[in-house]
Amino acid sequence: MRRIRPLCHLSAKLCERAVLALVVQEAALLAFAPALAKPELREFGGPGLWSHCAAQQTPYICPMDRALFFSPQAGREVEAPRRVSARFAIGDVVRHRMFDFRGVIFDIDPVFANSEEWYESIPEHIRPHRDQPYYHLFAENEESSYVAYVSQQNLLLDGDRGPVDHPQVTELFEDFARGRYRMRRKLTH
Repeated sequence: MRRIRPLCHLSAKLCERAVLALVVQEAALLAFAPALAKPELREFGGPGLWSHCAAQQTPYICPMDRALFFSPQAGREVEAPRRVSARFAIGDVVRHRMFDFRGVIFDIDPVFANSEEWYESIPEHIRPHRDQPYYHLFAENEESSYVAYVSQQNLLLDGDRGPVDHPQVTELFEDFARGRYRMRRKLTH
């Protein structure tokens, strides 16, 4: 079975057509020579158009309104909506709604993308929903600095209280102004 070239470089419409053509070819091959065909495509159920999801540079068929990405924390691929509205941005200074810590956002996951053990360790009565953005923070409290992973529902803007005193902030960000950090130029596109 041939490897299918990633279709990331194509426009969305061309990508849809190319993948649909490959699906038709694969189906025909399976119908006429099932012993020869071992498709490398994995199907994710659901209605809608199909697209190429290139998280691992391998072909997938998935609904157009969903996408896959690999999460190193979870050690697996995570399915997420193709479009998600994040309330906060990289560089924003935020604080936790229930616990006494604050931090600066340095990465955003469109949905929960950590390990099941981590998720299950949160008491059920305060466990946040999975289908919302989760933020990676350089966090601090009065005792220490650490990296936190927090759901959108548990964060509030907190830039008015000044910069965050975390040792890794200077690795990714330049200055603090108007309640947020600006990412280092060498790290932006």
